[in-house]
Amino acid sequence: MLGYHVPDPDEAMLVSGGRGKDNAPFRVVIGHGAFVVPLFRKVRYLSLAMFESEIGERCVTKQGIQLDVRAVIAFKVANDTASIVNAAQRFLSEQEREMSVLTGRIFSGHLRSIVGSMTVEEIIRERQKLADEVLMASKVEMSNIGLWVDSFQIQSIDDGNLGYIAALAAPHNAAVQRDAQIAQSQAAQEAAKAEQESQRKQAEYQRETAILRAQYQRDIDKANAEAAQSGPLAQANALQEVLTAQAVQARKQAELREQQLQAEVVKPAQAEAERVRILAQAEADRTRIQAEAAASNNRIALDQLLIEQLPEIVAQASRGLAGANLTVLNGPDGVSEVVNGMVGQGLTVFDSLRKALSVNTERAATAVDRVQE
Repeated sequence: MLGYHVPDPDEAMLVSGGRGKDNAPFRVVIGHGAFVVPLFRKVRYLSLAMFESEIGERCVTKQGIQLDVRAVIAFKVANDTASIVNAAQRFLSEQEREMSVLTGRIFSGHLRSIVGSMTVEEIIRERQKLADEVLMASKVEMSNIGLWVDSFQIQSIDDGNLGYIAALAAPHNAAVQRDAQIAQSQAAQEAAKAEQESQRKQAEYQRETAILRAQYQRDIDKANAEAAQSGPLAQANALQEVLTAQAVQARKQAELREQQLQAEVVKPAQAEAERVRILAQAEADRTRIQAEAAASNNRIALDQLLIEQLPEIVAQASRGLAGANLTVLNGPDGVSEVVNGMVGQGLTVFDSLRKALSVNTERAATAVDRVQE
């Protein structure tokens, strides 16, 4: 729009050709636009941005030692109208160069003055104090020319290879190196301890692992051995059971054979022996009776005696047969056969006795007759 001007955010618009506020020689516009009458008013701009100025001065300390000090200053035109008017009247033609040069000179003068009141040790130890004192001393002059200092920093302090600062730093450097060596040694010891502890733990882990592996291998070998022996062991147990069963069967067969031998051989032999004994006993009794009858020379008496002794003979024969042990092998038929046999044998014995007694009686009678004749 014709006649309307707007400054940038970091600029102050200066409108000359009329009176400003507070008896200012020109009107200052910041942050907004304004109408300017052409031909009757003139518009100029003043930067409100930040500027830098570097300084490097050789200063003499309180001890007479020369120090090369380098510093940097950050400054700008202040935001109030009075400061803008003061800065514009001094720096508007060549703002950046003129402000930087003047600011550097102001700070250089105050820097030399303050360094001259301090020792090297104070400057080295209290660098920020030096910067603060220089800044405070310069603010009044900077304010008079409309400038505001944001910061002042000491960049470097050098004694020009005199070795004074290095000598001051030597004990500290030695202490730092000593502390560094001690710390390094302690760190090395801790590292060695940690390494030893790690190796010890690794060895313990390896030992435990080896033990567990050995136990696992032992269990595996045992299981394999039991599995390998299970077949032969089962076969041996089965064979042992077969042998035991065969032994039991053989023992039963032996007992059965023994019973058969008792029934077939021993018992009949015992019965035959008993029968022979009974027959012999009967024969002896018959002879005795005959002798007694012959001696008595009485046939009737002999017959009577024989009749009287006959029940005893039969009783003894019965007792002899009753004492015989017989084994029945064929059930009721066998019992009948044995009983019939015994009865037949008894009858045979009795008939033999009767015949023998008859013959002997006749012989005895003949003998008695002969004796009587």
